[in-house]
Amino acid sequence: MFPVTASLCSTLLFVGVFVFVSADQKIITAESGQNVTLTCRAPNNSSSISVVEWSRADLGEEYVLLYRDGRFDTDDQHTSFKNRVDLQDRQMKDGDVSLILKDVTTNDVGSYECRVKTGNNRRKRANLSGEPISIIYLSVDPPGQTGGHTEDGSVGLIVGLSVCAVLLVAAVVFLIYRNHKQQSRGPYQPPVELQQN
Repeated sequence: MFPVTASLCSTLLFVGVFVFVSADQKIITAESGQNVTLTCRAPNNSSSISVVEWSRADLGEEYVLLYRDGRFDTDDQHTSFKNRVDLQDRQMKDGDVSLILKDVTTNDVGSYECRVKTGNNRRKRANLSGEPISIIYLSVDPPGQTGGHTEDGSVGLIVGLSVCAVLLVAAVVFLIYRNHKQQSRGPYQPPVELQQN
C-alpha cells in the first residue's frame, strides 16, 4: 500500500507544481510608498526587442507601460501610471525589460503581465493574444505594515507539498488503523462449518 501512496503523492506533487508554477509567476509584497521592481527577461536574451508592454487585465485597453522605438508611448497609458513607471534598463541588455513602479499604493494591487515583440512592429500595441513572459502579482500593504518580500513561484511548490503531506499522513493513519484492527481480531479462525469437516 505504501508504494501506491508514494506514487500518488509524487504524481500530485508534480501536477501541483506544474499547474501553479508553469508560467514565470511571482508574488511581490510591498509597503505603500515604496518603489518596486517587477522583473521580466525576454527569452533567449533577445537583442532585437522592438516593443515592451506591461499591462494589467483590469485596465482594459489601457496599459501600464508601452516602450516602442526607443521612447515611451503614453497615448493609451492609464493615468495612474503616468510619470510613475520606467524600465530598469532602457537598453534592455540581456533581454532585461523589468518595470520600476514608483511610490506604490493599494490601488496598484493586481496581476501585471510583461510582453515583448521582436523585430519591426508597427501595431499600436504589442501582441496581447500571446502568452506573457512574466506574470507578477503585486500586493501592497498599507503604511506601517510589514512587506517587501518576494516569492519566486514558491506558492505552487508550497501548495503541492502541503497536499502531498496531507495525503501521506492520511495514508499512514489509515494503514496504522487497518493494522491495529487486524491485530485486535487475533489470528485467523476459519468459520465453524469448515472446522467440523
